[in-house]
Amino acid sequence: MKLKLTIDGKTYEVEVDAAEPEHRRPAYVPAAPAARAPTATPAPARVGTEVVADESKVCRSPVAGVVVKVPVQTGQAIQPNDVLMVLEAMKMETSISSPIAGKIARLNAAVGDAVQGGQVLVEFE
Repeated sequence: MKLKLTIDGKTYEVEVDAAEPEHRRPAYVPAAPAARAPTATPAPARVGTEVVADESKVCRSPVAGVVVKVPVQTGQAIQPNDVLMVLEAMKMETSISSPIAGKIARLNAAVGDAVQGGQVLVEFE
């Protein structure tokens, strides 16, 4: 393909070949979920010093940040996707939503608290 370009009043005629698109692998490819055999009693999960007997009864922080809003309270009934807390990390707010329907047994962070990734924020009944 021939093109005419004008730069500073001077015209140039150039010939350009179209390059074939490179088929690149994405930088991130999610791993396939590992098959696990069911167990009678789940082993306690451990993150830092927190041990939880039933991981389905807690909501953990996905990022390290500062709690800027807690629109729920202990004893409140919640539905899936209800906002439990809002964290600020690197000047961006992240809403933490409920993964389940249930009742809040305990809030482990308050407005102004710094939290770590993986820290248990809310416990459910």
